[in-house]
Amino acid sequence: MPVPEAYYQFVKDNAPYVYVTPGEGPDLIWGKAAFAAGFAVDFLYEAYFDPQFDSRSQEIEVKIAELSDWIVTQQITDVNTQACGGFVSAEGSTICYSVDIGRTVPALLKAYELTSNQDYLNSAKLAGTFLYNMQQKPSQLGIHDRYYGGFTRAVNTADAWLPQVDIESLYDLIALGMLQESDPQNKGIYQTMVQDAVNFYRPGLEALWLFFDPKPSGDGAWHRVGLGNETIYDDSIAYALLGLYEYEGYSGSVQKTYQAINAIGSSPLYPAYNSGICWAGYINVKAKALACDYYDAVAAGILTKIRQHHDKPSYDFSAKTVLKHPDQFMFWGLKHADFSPIENKQAMATVCWLGQLLCGYQQPLTRFTQVLNSKAENLTLHPLIQNGDSPAYGEATDIKAIVLPQKTEETLIEPGYLLNDYLVLHAFAPIRRHDKVIRNGIDYEVTSIQDFMLKNEVVFRKATLRRMQR
Repeated sequence: MPVPEAYYQFVKDNAPYVYVTPGEGPDLIWGKAAFAAGFAVDFLYEAYFDPQFDSRSQEIEVKIAELSDWIVTQQITDVNTQACGGFVSAEGSTICYSVDIGRTVPALLKAYELTSNQDYLNSAKLAGTFLYNMQQKPSQLGIHDRYYGGFTRAVNTADAWLPQVDIESLYDLIALGMLQESDPQNKGIYQTMVQDAVNFYRPGLEALWLFFDPKPSGDGAWHRVGLGNETIYDDSIAYALLGLYEYEGYSGSVQKTYQAINAIGSSPLYPAYNSGICWAGYINVKAKALACDYYDAVAAGILTKIRQHHDKPSYDFSAKTVLKHPDQFMFWGLKHADFSPIENKQAMATVCWLGQLLCGYQQPLTRFTQVLNSKAENLTLHPLIQNGDSPAYGEATDIKAIVLPQKTEETLIEPGYLLNDYLVLHAFAPIRRHDKVIRNGIDYEVTSIQDFMLKNEVVFRKATLRRMQR
């Protein structure tokens, strides 16, 4: 699946800026950041090996080196500060976040692989030392009441700490895994860091918490956001999931957490939402309901590896949706109903993650998709985007499905309908209740959905359809 040329040019022209305002240029208030440069290198590294960009491999390598050189300049090297080895959160800042190690070290090690520039390896190793200190030092200095094993949120160059421990920092496991290979002399240290972190974070992730607030400054408990401690940021959970997945695969913890969030679907308040595209920016996990009307577009990219191997219908549908609306998906937040941006800012992280999704896309091949390709009908799907007496539907999407007549013994025929007004279809796409399906010019409403699972993965969906406007 080709990467839109606009994505490549956006990264090439604007990284390491965090945001770009169309028609105006980079957002100078947000400015440049090491994490934006890191994500840009991640995308460009994938593009470097993709046949689509063969003719530009030299240009890509130059940009990777340019960005990596800049990342190195954002690292604190003063050994007299607790922030030594960290990367400042933005150009001109003095604070270093633990999670940014996960966003920069993999990029530096990829750049080292391409260029053999020792500065990149040295910078990555120093960042590993910073992360070790963010795990160890707080308990030694009394910032935490004891050793927990998680990575403290942040510290600045004046040694002022943000003592909370964020679930998102599970993403750092990817960096630590790569450092084990690139810095074998300290492999044992990295392995212990990973194990201690996993042991601490696992219960927090499974319970869908965002951060832990240690004593003595905190209450020694896990938290979310919102007045009722009920709301999560989707990308924080997505990053944590990817970090743990890269470490232990589709484990019980990863599966439980992914399926819990992905199962939260549309509602009367947000009828257009489809978790198969990506996740909403805010989710109320206590109520199992959405807490905003927009998609956090970056999640479609972060979840790629998990979906490609364990939720193929969502992986396929998400990639095709992004490619169908490439310009809209350059913005960080998109309305569920029409993919219009909620803010006029294109995001470097979003474009880079979605670029990786499309760069590595492979058409899912399963026994069911083979059956679809040989025996399925072509149908038209219109997603419900507005409830009420006059429901509204979104733009058409072509899908394939096996369509069968409904059986008498399986049908509760409603007043005013006949048996032949009902159909059963088996589809790969993540269709939803109340969506509209058009078959042979006749409109049907999806009245029920049943997922068919194999080894804890959705293989296909069975939907019952009822003819509309009889």
